[in-house]
Amino acid sequence: MIVCVAVVGHQSFTEADDALKLHHIVHCSLDVVDERVNNPKKSGPTLNETFLGLLYPTENYKVYGYLTNTKVKFILVTTDLDVRDVDVRNFFRRFHAAYVDAVSNPFHVPGKKITSRTFAERVSNIVKSFGLSST
Repeated sequence: MIVCVAVVGHQSFTEADDALKLHHIVHCSLDVVDERVNNPKKSGPTLNETFLGLLYPTENYKVYGYLTNTKVKFILVTTDLDVRDVDVRNFFRRFHAAYVDAVSNPFHVPGKKITSRTFAERVSNIVKSFGLSST
């Protein structure tokens, strides 16, 4: 189950009671993202890879990262400790598409919080469908 999705620098989406704890987890994951971006030889993904993979596990959560070509960072925090990379990649692909549609809106002010109801509904649907296989 996804407990938090963050667009770093812009906003986060969580309905959990421990939102402050999740914000701390997202903030801590940024060090790992910076390390992977600045030292690509030491870590797995190449510079062309947008999916950063598992950033770090905690006792109760797994934290995944994604970096767009415009350097916007997406962070996913899940309680599912047996999540497959394919599901996470698919989630980020769909989330990125929704994000691009939202920021491409001519009424959106760049750098400000996304207030689109359509975007919120798309994110909610993407989160609800996370991990559901088509087989």
